[in-house]
Amino acid sequence: MRIAVIGGGPGGLYFAYLWKRRHPDAEIDLFEQNAAGATWGFGVVFSEQALEFLRADDPETVDAIAPQMESWKNITLNLRGESVEIDGVGFSSIGRLALLTILQQRVRSVGITPRFDTVIQSVDELKGYDLIVAADGLNSLVRRSFEAEFGASVTHSTNKFAWYGTSKTFATLSQTFVKTDRGSFNAHHYRYSKEMSTFLVECDAATWDAYGFADKSIEESQAICEQVFADTLDGHPLVSNKSVWRNFPWIWNERWSHGNMVLIGDALHSAHFSIGSGTRLAIEDAIALTKALEAEADVAAALARYEAERKPIVKKLVTAARTSADWYETFPEHMKVGLMDFAYSYITRSGRIDDARLRAMSPVFMNSYEASRSQS
Repeated sequence: MRIAVIGGGPGGLYFAYLWKRRHPDAEIDLFEQNAAGATWGFGVVFSEQALEFLRADDPETVDAIAPQMESWKNITLNLRGESVEIDGVGFSSIGRLALLTILQQRVRSVGITPRFDTVIQSVDELKGYDLIVAADGLNSLVRRSFEAEFGASVTHSTNKFAWYGTSKTFATLSQTFVKTDRGSFNAHHYRYSKEMSTFLVECDAATWDAYGFADKSIEESQAICEQVFADTLDGHPLVSNKSVWRNFPWIWNERWSHGNMVLIGDALHSAHFSIGSGTRLAIEDAIALTKALEAEADVAAALARYEAERKPIVKKLVTAARTSADWYETFPEHMKVGLMDFAYSYITRSGRIDDARLRAMSPVFMNSYEASRSQS
C-alpha cells in the first residue's frame, strides 16, 4: 500500500512510524511544511496515565519518551494571593519539540525519511496513493478542500489566549487567576523540563479590549502579561514563540473520511487546552486508524470502521472539553467566590467528577472543602 501522510506533528509521525514498523514493505511518504526543528508553543501535558495507553503495544516508544517527562501529583490554584492544592490529580509533560524529535527518530528508525520544508498546495499533488492521512492540523488543507464532504464545522471560543514559555519552573500544574483594574486574567503554567515551563495566558474578550491588545505588538503584549503575572513569574521573563493572541478553534467533522482521504488529530477534532488531551487524542487516532486498516480487507471498509469505533470515544472527551471551556469563558465570575468554593467549581467543571469520585481521588482537598462548607 502507498500511503501519503500530510503533517509531521505527533499524530502524523506516530501513524507513519507505527504502520511502517508493522508493515515494513509499505511505501510511506510523510510531508511536513515546516523544518524538522520548528514547532509552535512550548510544553504539552498529559493526564496521569500519560503514555501508559501505549505501553502494551509500543513499550520502546514509551521508554524513549518517559525519561524526558516531568511529572507531579497535585494541581495548585492561586487566587487573590491565596493558594490551594488539589491532591491526586497527576499530570506529566514534555517539551513539544522534544516529543517531535523523539518521534522523528522513531520514524527514521523504520526507514522513512520525512520530507520537511515541503508544502502540499493541493490534494491533486497526491494522486497515485492508496491512502492519504491528513494529520495537517487545525488549518488542514484536506479538510478545507472538502469541507462539505467531511461535514466540517469550525467555531471559536470568545476568550483570547497567548502561549508563552518561561524559565521559572513550577512544582505542579498550576492555575493563577489575577484581577486588575481593567479586567481578569488566568495563566495555565507547568514545567515541561528542568529549565522551562509553559505559561499560557488567557483573558476574556472584555479584558482584551480594555487593554487594547488588538493594537499591541507581540512584544508589547508580552510586557503587559509579565507585569500582570509579576508575582507568579518571580523575576523570570516570558519567552515568545509565535505568541500571538488567538481564539481557541473548535474543529469537528461529522464524516471522518472522503474517498481515500482520512482525518486524524487536530485536522479532525480539537479539545480545549484546559483538559490537556490534544496530543494524546492525535496519537490514539493514529493507533485506531492502524488497527482498523489491519482489520479490514479494503481501505473504504477500514475507514468506516475507524470512524465507527473511534468517534464515540472522541465525542465523549470533546464534550467534556467543551464543558470545561465553558467554565473558562466566565472565569471572572467564578473568581468572586471564596477560595475553596472556587477550587471545587474548577475541579468539577467538566462534569466528569462528582463528589464521590472527588473524595476517592482527592481526599485531602475534599476534607478541607467540606470543612469550609460546614463553617460557612
